[in-house]
Amino acid sequence: MAVNVVLDKVLDKEYGNKSLEEILSAPPSALAGLTEAHDKQLLEALKIKTIADLGNNKFFQLAATLVQLG
Repeated sequence: MAVNVVLDKVLDKEYGNKSLEEILSAPPSALAGLTEAHDKQLLEALKIKTIADLGNNKFFQLAATLVQLG
């Protein structure tokens, strides 16, 4: 099943036409609102290098689950 998602508002412009694989491999700063300084902080504090790492992080997943339950 094909799924079409518009990510213009949540990604930096340079990532707007990238594949999902390329987006997941991108640094967190590819997300709108995050900077390279955030990349450095996430790497140092939580060993997060990519958007996939961010989404798979147990602390972020737990927080998202708690928010959904609330």
